[in-house]
Amino acid sequence: MTVVLITGCSSGIGAATAAELVADGHTVYATARRPETLTELAEKGCRTLALDVTNEESMAAAVAAVEKEHGSVGVLVNNAGYSQSGAVESIPLDDIRKQFETNVFGLIRMSQLVLPAMREAGVGRIINIGSMGGKLTFPGGGIYHSTKYAVEAICDAMRFEVQGFGIQVVLIEPGLITTEFADTAVGSVGDLTGEGPYADFNARVGKVTADIYNSAVAKIAGGGPEAVAKVIRKAVDAKKPKARYTVTPSASLTILQRQLTPDVVWDLAMRTQFPVPKPE
Repeated sequence: MTVVLITGCSSGIGAATAAELVADGHTVYATARRPETLTELAEKGCRTLALDVTNEESMAAAVAAVEKEHGSVGVLVNNAGYSQSGAVESIPLDDIRKQFETNVFGLIRMSQLVLPAMREAGVGRIINIGSMGGKLTFPGGGIYHSTKYAVEAICDAMRFEVQGFGIQVVLIEPGLITTEFADTAVGSVGDLTGEGPYADFNARVGKVTADIYNSAVAKIAGGGPEAVAKVIRKAVDAKKPKARYTVTPSASLTILQRQLTPDVVWDLAMRTQFPVPKPE
């Protein structure tokens, strides 16, 4: 069985993945900024570590702890991430930096930290949690989507760069997943709806996001975090994993729809859901 290190396990996809993989017989290191949130995973057999993907010392310490006991990380699952919503002009730059620190730079740095020992061992796997949002963009999602577009590029480059060392890079592209992610996305708009040229637009972004995740479509074409965890298990256990896995019908259908839709038609479709910001 494999030694697996997973970031962002306090809830949602990370917690479900840790539980799925430890039940599958793997040695799982479940991590979170607040390790006290990992009690249930510890009871299921996971080993737990504190790990903040925005803190260099924390990341290095977690990787060193695993390597000290096992020599190298067998599989790194870069899961930590969240969504910042709102019109690009209206989001403070510090908030944009925080979004990239977690969703992009943390993922890159964790990969850099595990790769030397993986290369020495001649085997390893890095599984990055992207999104269907790395293939299309909804109004009000420019910052979040840009982080997931970045993850797509990083995976495509790294997959080529490390394959000669026996290391595989896999991208997971979930669609509508009913987790606390949606609440975070809606909550991130809260401070942007008071005044200004984008106030009404940002408020609408929050409402549409909440409505989508609570809709019948999300229940039919989406899924829970367990759906993603099962696909990650498949990517961990496969002898030759695919380069990317989409999760839920909503991801496959929406990505295909965007590929086939001209920009002008896509923009017209978005107007049915979101108001176009205009001068008052």
